[in-house]
Order: sequence, then C-alpha cells, then structure tokens
Amino acid sequence: MALSFRQSEILDLARVEGRVAVEGLAERFGVTLQTIRRDLSELADAGKLDRVHGGAVLRAGVANIGYAERRLMNADAKAAIGRACAATIPDNSSLFLNIGTTTEAVARALLHHRNLTVVTNNMNVANILAESEGCDVIVAGGVLRRSDGGLVGDLTTEAIGHFKVDYAIIGTSALDAEGDLLDFDPQEVRVAQAILRQARASCLVTDASKLDRRAPVRIASLSAIGRFFTDRPLPPALAARCRDWGCEVILADQPM
Repeated sequence: MALSFRQSEILDLARVEGRVAVEGLAERFGVTLQTIRRDLSELADAGKLDRVHGGAVLRAGVANIGYAERRLMNADAKAAIGRACAATIPDNSSLFLNIGTTTEAVARALLHHRNLTVVTNNMNVANILAESEGCDVIVAGGVLRRSDGGLVGDLTTEAIGHFKVDYAIIGTSALDAEGDLLDFDPQEVRVAQAILRQARASCLVTDASKLDRRAPVRIASLSAIGRFFTDRPLPPALAARCRDWGCEVILADQPM
C-alpha cells in the first residue's frame, strides 16, 4: 500500500503518541471525520494500525513495538509518571527496576535521591543511574537483548532471587479490562514475576495507551500491585476493580 502524505503523518503521530483520535485528526488536517475514518481503515487494512473506539492505535499483538519507537511514544506522560513514582520512594531504600521505557523515566527521576540500592535487568536504567553518586546499582546478569538493553533468561531470574528489596517498580506492554498485566517475551515475564515475589511493596508504571494494546503473556493482576502510576483516569469498571483489590491508582500531573 502506498500511503498518502496525510496517512504517513497519521502513522507518525501514532508512533509518537501511541493513539490517534478521529476528531483530533480531522481538526489537525482540516478534513471531514469520514475522510479520517477512511484513512484509519486503510491503515488498519494495511496492518499499520488497529482501529479502536474513536480512533486507532499502533498495531501490536504477538510482537512488541520497536524500542526506538517506544522511547518516543507518550514521552511527556512517561516523564510525569516517572516523577510521580520517584516522589513516593524514600531515600535509604532498595528497589528493583525492570525493562521498559517508563521504568527508565523513573530512573531519571531518582537521580537526586540518596542512599539507594537499585537492582535492575535493564542496562539503560543502569547507565542512567550510574550518574548518581547516591545510588548503588546492581545489574542482574543474563542474556543481553540487544534490541532494548534488557537482560533476560534463567540467569537473570536466579539472580533476582538472591535479593529482597523494599520496592518493585515494573512496567508492562499491555493492560486488559480484567486488570491483567501482559507482555510479549515469556523470559521477560518470568523475570518480572520474580521481581514482584522478591519485593515488600510493588508499583506499576505505565501510561494509559497500554489499555488499547494487546500482548499474549500474563505477568500478574493489578490485585498484586500496591500502587499504579498512570497518566489518565481508568475506565470505570477497571477503577472499581482496583478499589476492591486495594490497588491505589495515582495520576501523574503533566505540564500544560
């Protein structure tokens, strides 16, 4: 399929923001809602996007979006989520940070904390926190995934088992309506599950676009998470589940 200029622009916006809305696109390009719906349908037919109510999202089903694209998606929201999460982590704490661009945002927000011990299977997190003299970084060994700097595999899972920390801070690739955290790589999922087992308290950091995505491997339920940091209110049914489970939902403030 040869994309029109407008369709190429729509796809670029989806790569940056994760989701595009029909009304916003119509206003941006000065065309009718029907024209935008046709563009989105053609992009969906070409396998570029998935249609959702009121718009479309980047397609993801059995393989994750590339790391370079994920770093750009919802960057402001991720930074705000990182700041909100870091603000709840006291000095003199120990924590896990796993693979993900949002956990990397948390790492940046932790740079001015004091006396932290951070265990991570994310080489990007390790490099970020290497700048902080107030943070001791322990890298959980394993097989390096060159695509995103993640360490995965049995060695990583075994290494995690040697620690018991104050906080686990994890991300997820998708979050479904039942409150299940989902990802793509079974090896990465096993590491995330080990991280949750070996922490006294748990935090999920993820932007609301993950509610529009799908992934095939289950990490855990939000019922196992103490605090959930995100950027937009949850759908009412999921918010009610969180209240019943005792999972505190914290909305990150973003600059206007």
